[in-house]
Amino acid sequence: MSAESRQAPIPYYWRLSSFYLFYFALLGTLVPYWSLYLRDAGFAAAQIGLLMAIPQITKLGAPNLWGWLADRTGQRLRVIRTGNLLAAIVFTGVFVADGFWSMVIVLAGFSFFWNAVLAQFEVITLETLGDRSHRYSQVRLWGSVGFIAAVLAVGALLDVLPVSVLPWLLWGSLWLIWFCTLFLPAGSATARVHGGGSLWAILKQPGVLAFFACAFLMQLSHGPYYTFYTIHLVDLGISRTVAGTLWALGVVAEVGLFLLMHWLLVRVPLKVIVVSSLLLASLRWLLIGSVGDSLLWLALAQLLHAATFGSFHAAAMAWLHRTFTGGHAGQGQALYSSLGFGAGWAVGAGLSGVVWTALGADSFYLAALVALLAAGLAAVRLR
Repeated sequence: MSAESRQAPIPYYWRLSSFYLFYFALLGTLVPYWSLYLRDAGFAAAQIGLLMAIPQITKLGAPNLWGWLADRTGQRLRVIRTGNLLAAIVFTGVFVADGFWSMVIVLAGFSFFWNAVLAQFEVITLETLGDRSHRYSQVRLWGSVGFIAAVLAVGALLDVLPVSVLPWLLWGSLWLIWFCTLFLPAGSATARVHGGGSLWAILKQPGVLAFFACAFLMQLSHGPYYTFYTIHLVDLGISRTVAGTLWALGVVAEVGLFLLMHWLLVRVPLKVIVVSSLLLASLRWLLIGSVGDSLLWLALAQLLHAATFGSFHAAAMAWLHRTFTGGHAGQGQALYSSLGFGAGWAVGAGLSGVVWTALGADSFYLAALVALLAAGLAAVRLR
C-alpha cells in the first residue's frame, strides 16, 4: 500500500461520518437510559433484562436475512433506508404499549427492521474506502462523538425532566437518521454479488469459528454493564448527570483509540489486538465490581472502553474485510452482528437480569471471568 493511498482524502467522508454520528447518538440515548425508563414504568429487574435483550435477540436472525438480501440484490442502500423507515414507524407503538407483552411486541418489531441498518452500512463504508480500509476508524469515530454528545445531554436532561421524555427523544432520532440516509452516496452501496467461493468454505477456514466465539463472549461479558450500569450508579447515590459523564468518558477513550487505530492496524497483528482487548475487558469488569462509588476508579475503568469496544471492534472490521471477500461481505458483517452483538448481548442481558437480583454488582465478577475465558480461546485458536 503506497503512502499516497494512505494519506489521500477519504471519499464521501462527511456523508459517511454523519450517519455514524446520528446512529450512535440514538444508541447513546437508548443503551444507558432505557433501563431507567423501564424501571420507572414499573417493570421488575428480570423483565428489564429481557426487554433490554430483545433488540439483540432479533439480531440472531434479522441481520443474516438482511445481509443475504443485500448481497443477493446489490441494493444495500435501499435495504438500509427501508429498514430505518420501518423501524421508525414501528417504534411509534411504544407510546401506547401499556404492559410487558405489548412492550415486547413493539421492541421486537422495531429491532427486526433496525437490525437491517448498521451491518450493511459497515459494508458500504469499507467498500467506499477500498484500499484505505485501515482508515475505517477515522470515519467510525464520529459515531463515538455522537454517543458522547447524546449521553451527556440526555443525562443532564433527565435530571430536570421526567424519564417519560425518553421515548420521544428516541422516536425523533429515528426519523433524523432516516433523513440522513437520503444523502448517502448510492454508488457506494453496490455490492459484489459474485465470487469468493461458498460461505461454508469461509466458515471452515482455521480460526473463523473461534473469532465468532470470541465476539460472542466479549458481548456476553458486557451484559451487566449495558443493562444495569446506570442503575448501579444511581443506587450508589451518583446523579444521572455524573452517570452520563462516566458513560461519555468511556466513549472519549474510544475516540482516542480510533484516532490511533489506523496506525496500529498496519503494525500490530490482529490476534495480538484481539487478545489484549479481551484481557483488558476482564480487568475493567473487575474494577467496576470492586471499587464501589469511587469516582476515580470508576473513571479509570471507563477508560478501558477503548479496548473492550474500540480496539476489538476495529480489529474485527479489519478481520471481516479480509476474510469475507467477494459476494459475502454483507453476510460476514451480519454474522458478526448476530453472533456477537446479537446472541452475545442478548444472552448477557438476559442472564444479568436473573443474576442481578441475587448478586447485584458482584455480577461484574462473572463478566470478568467470561472475558478471561475468551482471551484464552483467542490466544489458542485464532489465526
